[in-house]
Amino acid sequence: MIGQIGQVMLYVEDQERSKKFWTEKLGFTVVSDINNGMRIITIVPNENAQTSIVLHDKKKIAEMSPELNLTTPSLMFYAENLDELYRDYQTKGITVGEFMEMPFGKVFNFADDEENYFAVMEK
Repeated sequence: MIGQIGQVMLYVEDQERSKKFWTEKLGFTVVSDINNGMRIITIVPNENAQTSIVLHDKKKIAEMSPELNLTTPSLMFYAENLDELYRDYQTKGITVGEFMEMPFGKVFNFADDEENYFAVMEK
């Protein structure tokens, strides 16, 4: 029986640029950055996170496993003080969408430096 999601794998064009986006702009922490022929960068939003994000080199993964779907997953993050977070992202030059009122709460989306979009909801 599966108990939780352990990792979300993001296949990115530029791992270093992506790492800087997630850490410098969003405040994630690097758990590990291993390069033993294939670089694997693991990040988390905070020390209590149960799920990590792994930044993989899209080109290398495509060469190793051409059958894989390398599109960006649709991720929904939870945050407190959504208005403050929205303004912070704007100040940092992050592309953000408009606030939307959904049946489950207020949401906005944002894009990373490779124009992959993610959403964040007030929780």
